[in-house]
Amino acid sequence: MKLKDLTQNVNIVSSHADADMEIRGVAYDSRNVLAGELFVAVKGFSSDGHDFIDDVLEKGAACIISEMPLDDSIPHIVTGSSRKALAAVAAAWFDFPARKISVVGVTGTNGKTSVTNLIKHIIESCTGNKVGLIGTNGNFIGGRELPTQLTTPESYEMQKILEKMVLEGCSHVVMEVSSHALALDRVHGIEFEVGVFTNLSPDHLDFHGTMDEYAKAKALLFPMCKNSAINIDDSYSDVMLNACAGNTMTYGIDNGNADLVGKDVRLYADKSKFTALLDTKICRAEINIPGLFSVYNALSAIAAAALLGFDITDTAPTLLSCGAIKGRAEVMPLGKEYTVIIDYAHTPDALENIITAVRETAKGKVYTLFGCGGDRDKAKRPLMGKIATLLSDEVVITTDNPRTEEPESIINEIVSGIGETDTPFSVIVNRKEAICETLDKLGVSDVLILAGKGHETYQIIGTTKIDFDDREVVIGHLKSKRIESRKIVVEDLD
Repeated sequence: MKLKDLTQNVNIVSSHADADMEIRGVAYDSRNVLAGELFVAVKGFSSDGHDFIDDVLEKGAACIISEMPLDDSIPHIVTGSSRKALAAVAAAWFDFPARKISVVGVTGTNGKTSVTNLIKHIIESCTGNKVGLIGTNGNFIGGRELPTQLTTPESYEMQKILEKMVLEGCSHVVMEVSSHALALDRVHGIEFEVGVFTNLSPDHLDFHGTMDEYAKAKALLFPMCKNSAINIDDSYSDVMLNACAGNTMTYGIDNGNADLVGKDVRLYADKSKFTALLDTKICRAEINIPGLFSVYNALSAIAAAALLGFDITDTAPTLLSCGAIKGRAEVMPLGKEYTVIIDYAHTPDALENIITAVRETAKGKVYTLFGCGGDRDKAKRPLMGKIATLLSDEVVITTDNPRTEEPESIINEIVSGIGETDTPFSVIVNRKEAICETLDKLGVSDVLILAGKGHETYQIIGTTKIDFDDREVVIGHLKSKRIESRKIVVEDLD
């Protein structure tokens, strides 16, 4: 492909390269550059691509896109933003796949994974078409999973995935759009058919600094959308609405002025029911996930589908057939007199949501086991400690992904927010031990919430990722208890 075709949408400050030169590929990681490729020098968190320009030239890079002028002997283009340039170049390299498929983007603090899965299910159920999904739980083409590293991949990988979805016949792609992805231009240049805002609560403040800046980052999605669905009950809805460039639809439960309203909400231990009202149409809906938050997620999906042109009388009934979403209010099928629920809750609001949902129907005690991630927003740690002890009957504080922080230091910050409380709480640093000891405490009708890890099957300790799955720990412990019980019976017989 010619350089001029690749850079047609790049903001070029100055060019010092032959526009007709042939480019054999695109790279932004200096370790992966091949001869004849265009290298985009991107400033990262731990390294700067500009520092490796000599290296990529030695490897035979044909041209450089840089945010600073280079020697005139080096074929290069100067741009104001390498990240935006990378997104534009990647889209051109893969022949603008987002223009050939309907793209739905979902942003917000909580609910993105659930909402994207619900939207995907609705479209597939109503059309029979194959739908792509890009998100925290994985990237999917129909029912086939692709590997993933980030909630929203880097722009080059994003465009590559979109191209694959187009080639495999997907009519739509639904993606989680994180605040990092928006702030770092990973989705720059994509025109979204629909954008969805779920809610905003404290998270990622280590990156954004303040809630207002966090909100501004989320709002970056909506000027890129033809249609937008906004949760009007959220306190930051005005920020999102003011950013919308296209058609908007509001949804909510508390605000009767919403375009799509959820009424007659009924919450059960294993499901939620409500009535959806849009214009003159009324439809009963049911979702197999407990809690008020699940009703909001369902309304998000119904609103997005409506903006895509689907009738709510067709979409709302499909919610009932949507299967469980891994790590989102996931009830483990243990066949015990108690219940174990795994949930990804790792923010104060999400933790409050899942505990509240369980409390509304639990007949026994509610145990909450959680930790907080290291090298991430510290401000939420004491808030989560306070919420857990206010809403639970008993709390166990343990590790999540401590990363390079000392686990005990993270736990101390969680405990600092508890203050005076009548709720028993304990600290067990080792997460496996914490889960096993808490399981042994459970009685009839008790509920144990294992929060924070959700779908994850690993822990990050230091800089090492180790295999760790809450599900496997639970199953392994119960299996060992059965074996132990059998040994005791045999010994008694002897």
